[in-house]
Amino acid sequence: MHRSVPEQKDMSSPVKLFRGQKYHELKEQCIQQRWLFEDSEFPASDESLFYQSAPPRKVEWKRPKDLCEDPHLFVNGISSHDLHQGTLGNCWFVAACSCLALRKTLWQRVIPDFNEQEWDPKNPEKYAGIFRFRFWCFGEWTEVVVDDLLPTVDGELIYCHSNVKNEFWSALLEKAYAKLAGSYEALDGGSAADAIVDFTGAVAESIDLVQGKYGEIISEQMKLFEDLLKVHKRGGLISCSITASSGSANEAETGTGLVVGHAYSVTAIRKLRLGERLMFSFKAEKLFMIRLRNPWGKREWSGAWSDKMTFEDWCKNFTDVDICRIVNTSYFSIHKTWEKKMMLGAWAKNSEPLLNRSGGCFDNNETFLQNPQYVFDVKKTEDKVLVSLQQEDRRKYKKEGKGDSIPIGFEIFKVEDNRSYRLHKLTVQERVATSLYINTRTVFLKRILKQGRYVLIPTTYHPGITTKFILRLFTDVPSKLRELKVDKPKMTCWSLLCGYPRRVTQIKIHSAEGLQKQDRSGGADPYVLIKCENQNVRSPVQHDTTSAIFDTQVIFYRKNIDSPIIIQVWNSNILCDQFLGQAVLAASPSDPREQQTLQLRGRGSREAAEVPGHITVKVFSSDDLVEL
Repeated sequence: MHRSVPEQKDMSSPVKLFRGQKYHELKEQCIQQRWLFEDSEFPASDESLFYQSAPPRKVEWKRPKDLCEDPHLFVNGISSHDLHQGTLGNCWFVAACSCLALRKTLWQRVIPDFNEQEWDPKNPEKYAGIFRFRFWCFGEWTEVVVDDLLPTVDGELIYCHSNVKNEFWSALLEKAYAKLAGSYEALDGGSAADAIVDFTGAVAESIDLVQGKYGEIISEQMKLFEDLLKVHKRGGLISCSITASSGSANEAETGTGLVVGHAYSVTAIRKLRLGERLMFSFKAEKLFMIRLRNPWGKREWSGAWSDKMTFEDWCKNFTDVDICRIVNTSYFSIHKTWEKKMMLGAWAKNSEPLLNRSGGCFDNNETFLQNPQYVFDVKKTEDKVLVSLQQEDRRKYKKEGKGDSIPIGFEIFKVEDNRSYRLHKLTVQERVATSLYINTRTVFLKRILKQGRYVLIPTTYHPGITTKFILRLFTDVPSKLRELKVDKPKMTCWSLLCGYPRRVTQIKIHSAEGLQKQDRSGGADPYVLIKCENQNVRSPVQHDTTSAIFDTQVIFYRKNIDSPIIIQVWNSNILCDQFLGQAVLAASPSDPREQQTLQLRGRGSREAAEVPGHITVKVFSSDDLVEL
């Protein structure tokens, strides 16, 4: 059910073939038999057009050669201005195509070997009416083969098309995407961010400009501008839209010429310096500008600066922005390189609580921890972490009436530094991050986390819902992201010889105060060392202090319950660390579970003697190994 998905580094990596169709084999067969390809997997018939609402007029499927004299994939290259939407409600797809056209390295991956696929008037016998496109589908690059039969009415393309009559890359790309979704109608309504992710494998983030008050709070506006500028410069793609408010309708035009419900592609973001003459009229030294394109190409922004608009106007007039980050994971780049881990998982129902993996969101107290759980480490003192949770594309279920995305989200908890089994109860774990819970295909979060171990729990909002998901985690240094599958230590043959754990003990060391070095000079560099049987766990060092906050958590599965747990405090030195004191705990289930402060004592012959300082701890023990 769950597996780690290796990242594909380049185009030579294996590509999944949609429905097993092999482009080169099919093309060669057509050339040898001198016929044009007809795709039986996506036939030129009504079932490929719609699943519910038939087009108002009779559709004829025609090849490009029947629509113009000199067809081409590209005419004078590829441009964001090539596209027009047509009658299908997929301006989001067209906006994504406009964004894609801005980045040569990206569209060449979607349209592989484009020169080889181009019409060749000198060798017409090599044309077989077959094309191929590649999409990033649920963690894998997937190749989709289509024929060139396109839906028309009165000899005109009815869906996505170019403003040049003999250019067909956009219409053929749309057909391949419709095949992937199940039909053209399945593309009616959607998200530009989803399409961009499918084109690029990017990490999508959706921002509500109204809820975030970006049109009102200038400081937040400037933070967003700098973020979008960085994304744009690093090859990311951005689109935006205006959500219809209550009482208004899609397609309505605002007083400034913008269209409600349409997805616009962002084609440029700039800081423009003003000349001396303009400086006289404007207070600011720089203008923060953004340039957009409307896929309809008919109605445009009529406010200041014509085709361009100030970023402030943009924040005030648009309601939603989709940011698709191309996260750099190349080791050969001069720009920041991220470490990436990707896991494929699923929410699945089971009547046995320990086996159930569909527990719903955090509000479902009894079942929340029955969701899939993933553990990862932050090795640096602090590290920026990017998390992307993506559910499977549900458009293929539209004909069954189940095509809407499910509300999803995730929680992140700081856990014990040595945890390697599933969480069963939240006792000392700190909830450090919560994503939005929203019915979009992707939920994104970026957060700075402190050094330690964390458990990430992806969930559906409601319990009992089943679907697949992909979890992607980006960190500065390797995170060792992995799934927690096991509830407690496994019983093995060695257990009969060496014993099996009888008790689980969880310890949180909050702080150590009043510490004193032997030379009694200045602050110390303390850390704690927790010992249990043959296990030792060491906390990070706290520098130049005699009152340290640790918030270190550990968990032990104990075979010898009569053996105590020892918590030692040490001062870190270059040559030899200095012992500052310790506390010895029986850690039995009957011990107090509230936070307690313990006096530090010596060791060896001075074990009973008090030494300066004390530690504040919380201890929880149970003889039920799946209680913690």
